[in-house]
Parts: sequence; structure tokens; C-alpha cells
Amino acid sequence: MWAPLAGWVEVELEPDGRRVALRGAERGYHSAEIEGVAPGTRYRFVLGGDGSLPDPASRFQPEGPHGPSEVVDPRSFEWHDEGWSGLPLAELVIYEIHVGTFSSEGTFDGIVPHLDDLRELGVTAVELMPVAQFPGERNWGYDGVDLFAVQDSYGGPDGLKRLVDACHARGLALALDVVFNHLGPEGNYLGRFGPYVTERYRTPWGPAINFDGAGSDEVRRFFIENALRWFEEYHVDALRLDAIDGIVDLSAHPFLQELGEETRRLEARLGRSLLLIAESDLGDPQVIERIECGGLGLDGQWSDDFHHAVHALLTGERNGYYGDFGSREDLAKAYRHGYVYEGEYSQFRACRHGAPAANIPAVRFVVFGQNHDQVGSRPLGERLSNLVDFESLKLAAGCVLLSPFVPLLFMGEEYGELAPFRYFVSHTDPGLVEAVRQGRTAVLTGFGWRGEPPDPQAEETFRRCRLDHALKKKQPHRYLLELYRELLRLRREVPALRSLAKEELEVAVEGEVLRLIRRHGDDEATALFNFGREPATARASGRMLLDSAEERWGGLGALPAGEPGQVRLRQRGFILLRSSNRG
Repeated sequence: MWAPLAGWVEVELEPDGRRVALRGAERGYHSAEIEGVAPGTRYRFVLGGDGSLPDPASRFQPEGPHGPSEVVDPRSFEWHDEGWSGLPLAELVIYEIHVGTFSSEGTFDGIVPHLDDLRELGVTAVELMPVAQFPGERNWGYDGVDLFAVQDSYGGPDGLKRLVDACHARGLALALDVVFNHLGPEGNYLGRFGPYVTERYRTPWGPAINFDGAGSDEVRRFFIENALRWFEEYHVDALRLDAIDGIVDLSAHPFLQELGEETRRLEARLGRSLLLIAESDLGDPQVIERIECGGLGLDGQWSDDFHHAVHALLTGERNGYYGDFGSREDLAKAYRHGYVYEGEYSQFRACRHGAPAANIPAVRFVVFGQNHDQVGSRPLGERLSNLVDFESLKLAAGCVLLSPFVPLLFMGEEYGELAPFRYFVSHTDPGLVEAVRQGRTAVLTGFGWRGEPPDPQAEETFRRCRLDHALKKKQPHRYLLELYRELLRLRREVPALRSLAKEELEVAVEGEVLRLIRRHGDDEATALFNFGREPATARASGRMLLDSAEERWGGLGALPAGEPGQVRLRQRGFILLRSSNRG
């Protein structure tokens, strides 16, 4: 136990209350070896003069973050994935899930029956929103406080392992969202043990994690060990690093670079692919630039610019950061470079933003038309299916899945789920609950949203977010589902779509139509996107692979062909053509 702020440390065992003193060592470490402790034993640490607290590195908190920790034998689970070697980033089609709302059970086991459908759809990786222990049973997961413990209401450590094992049995990777930029407000006891946070920097969620000050060596190791444990003990394939712009580290050897180096060492030892994918608001290509080129060396990054460009075009919204987007040229630039802002002036930020990313490989960008943040940060949590017409939903799918980037789908978007995804919590402190309500309203008002958001603490707010999987069998939802399935099939099977390379890409804007040409060898695929409200004519040639206006996708029917060398597109429609010597 690293507890430099404690004069002495004991471990208290339940239920008999037996206490054993730990021996102090250098730099604030304390240790002891205790006989007769079996898996299932519950315990707390007693800090000199500061009460009984759960283990900061607890694997399981069966009574929540305020209760005792439980001893878990990490070797007791019987794995069946010995031949699994992971998937490279280029082969990922990511499906983001919130465990509590994806199924009626709200557990890891509740996800397993749906894995075959996801594989058939064309998904290759399931990504879970954070599962580290948080207070109560309802939370997005970003209020986690016991970072090594698996949420008890989701099924605990064995439940997560069963899900990972089931994914690997079907050839699916599993990615996990982890939060290294802040700690939740309830049940956060780390500051009682050591200098885990610092007041020298602030984040939108409170004090920053101490990655570069006094005592930061042990703090950094705590978070690195956390990442490595998910990889090694839980067989997780990728970590999505939440909001790394909230990780302030001015040291010569940044924490994120060290995390990447340790991950590469573990990858070599385990002999399987391990990925680190960042969420960042910085517009900084150094996040995903190679270390030898001066970057942090992370494998990939979410591209908010791509999302904002698509969303602003389809919805017409211009509040908040959407005010910086809205033109077809914005989306064209996102296709070419990955970022839209590469040093240009941002009206929303009132300063220049971003840096050139043209030389960053396309495979390092993860793109999406929806995700938990962009849906859940709205006052009412409306999905794109609540904001635009059916043809625009199909157009959004085409924009994402025909891109040269790694695509991510937010649970339910593939069939046009109608249930909202709202912000919800289940804190036990009434004062904190009220602070969350007020803070939520203030954030939304600052963004320019109107209306009163639902009460985050109310169980009904959470309950209404549960998916309705029965919609998959109803129209027009089934049309949309089949379109997603076909787009993902073409992405796998057409060489020009399978190759994720900017070097083989052409993008042009012609009136309301955006033309995207992708090539690989002698194979060429041309996608035409009509963002207008009227039919459009565009220059193109090749064999028709897909027209979103076809009746089999719930459309009005493809328009008759135009003059030679031209095609006609329905309003808010897209067409995919192929030219290849391979036929």
C-alpha cells in the first residue's frame, strides 16, 4: 500500500474485525503478508488517524465505493481464448455500448446474446463505456472512483471476463473506455492515501491528476498498472483514453508516452495486439504522431471535427461548437486530413485551433456520426434519428462507413433507435445530487441549448434510455439495419474501400454534392453524397454498387440515369460506384 500521508497503516478483515499492522518502508510504502485470507474475504485499510477505507487498487467493491473491498483470485477464471491474437486498428469497426442501457438486464451477461447479431452486422470490436466502480447503479461511468474494480451492478470481475471471452470466441475485439483525467466526486478516497491530485492545474471536473509534481512517480505507476491490468488480467484489446486534454503533464517524459511504451512491452510479452485510442479536444496531431517524430505515439484518436462537420450539415444546427462547421468544404477537408481546424481561427473558441494533420495516416482517426457524448450532451439526449429525416440518417451512415477512417457506431444507431441517451447518475449525497443538477443546467445553457434537462438523479431518466431491440424487426428500422450491413460488407470486400489511405483519396465539392473517390491499385470506388433538399446531377462513371434511394433501403426509388457520364441522386441521397479491372 502506497500511503505516504499516513503515519501507520493496518488492514482490517471482515467479519471478525481482525487488524494486522503493515510495515512501513521507503517512499511511503507499507506491506504485510497475512495468512488465512481466501477469495471472498472482505477488508479495509485503516490509515493512522484517518478512518477505515477501501483498497485504492481493489478488484471488487461488492457494496459500492463506500463499502469494503473483496479479495479476488485473478487466476480462477477459465479462459477459452488461447488462440486470440487481437485485431489491428485498420480492421476495427467499433460498436460503443453503455452496459446499463444496452439490454434489459443492464449487465455484461445481458450483452452476450447480442454478439452474434453484431458480428453478422459487420462489427469487429465492442467498446464499453467505463466500468470502473462508481456510486449507485446508474451512471455513464465517468464518475468512477475505484479504478481497478469492476462495477458490481454490471456483474463484477467475472462478468466482464465472460463478456470478453464471448467476444473473442466470435472474433470480436473488446475495447474499454478508461478515465485517467479526473476522479468522480463521491467515494473518491485516493487523496487520503497520497498526492494523487494537484491544485496546480484544474479540469472541467475539478483538480487534475498529479502526473508531474511531487509524488507523481507513484501516481503515474498507479494509472499505468491500471491500464496494464485491463490488458493482461481481463484480456481487453484496446483502451479508449477519455479526454486526454484534461491530462496536464509538463514533464520531459509525458505520462501518455510512458503509457504507450509500457503497453508496447506488454504487447510483445503477450504476443497479441494492444491498442491505445485517445479522445482529445486539442486538434493536436502530436497525440498520434510516432514517438521518433516527436509525438506521443498513441495508436488512434477520435475525430470530433468529422462528426461536427457531418452533424452540422445534416441538422443545420449552429449553436456551440457547431457554429464553426456547416459547409460541404468542411467535410471535404475532414476526409482529406482528419481534422477541419488545422490552425484556422475558431469563432467558438475565439482563437486559432488545431495543427496540420495531412501527414497523419487515415487509419489513426476514428470517426462517427453519433457517440455517447454528442447524443448525451444534449438536454434531452436526442439521437440523430430524432433530429433528421430517414434519408438523412442513411446519408450519415454513408458518410461514416465509406470514409477512409476507422468507423464507430453508437449502440442502436444501425437501426435508428428512438430511445434517448440522457445524462444520469445515482449519487447518495443529496447536496451532490443538487450540485449535479445545477451544473448540468449551467453547462447546457453555456452551450446555447434551451429547455430544462430531465433530472439526472431520477430513475425514470435512466430507464427511458434503454434500447428497444424489437425495433430491428420493424420498418423503417429494418431498412436502415440492412443498409448498414450492406455498407459494412462492401467496406470489407471492395479493395478500394478496405484500404485506409489518404494517398489514394480524392475529394471535391460540386454544388450540393460531395464527391469522394478512393483507390487501391486498379480498383476505384466513387461515393457521391447529395446534401441538398432537391435531386442533383453529378459526373461519375462505373458500375452501380448502391443507391440509398432504392426501395430495398426504404427509399422512393433510384432516379433514371442521366446523360452518359452522369448520375442522378435523390435529395439527401448517396450513390456508390466502382470501376475495376477485376470486374
